[in-house]
Amino acid sequence: MAIRLYALDGCPWCEKVSDALDEAGIEYETEWVDALHSDRDAVKRVSGQRGVPVLIDEERGVTMAESANILEYVDRTLA
Repeated sequence: MAIRLYALDGCPWCEKVSDALDEAGIEYETEWVDALHSDRDAVKRVSGQRGVPVLIDEERGVTMAESANILEYVDRTLA
């Protein structure tokens, strides 16, 4: 899948991004991460940090964190 979202269950910022992707009709895969910040090695490998949400757009070569930035990217680029 070209769009991947790293998210934590119950994270309100992750839910906002997921809702925006759903509302825009964008297909994506969710990678659920561990609740322990120190165990989020997969997120660190792809983004250089352990916070979520992180969006990966493989087709455009984009990796980004911070929900506000991701929401703007979804609205301007993917929707």
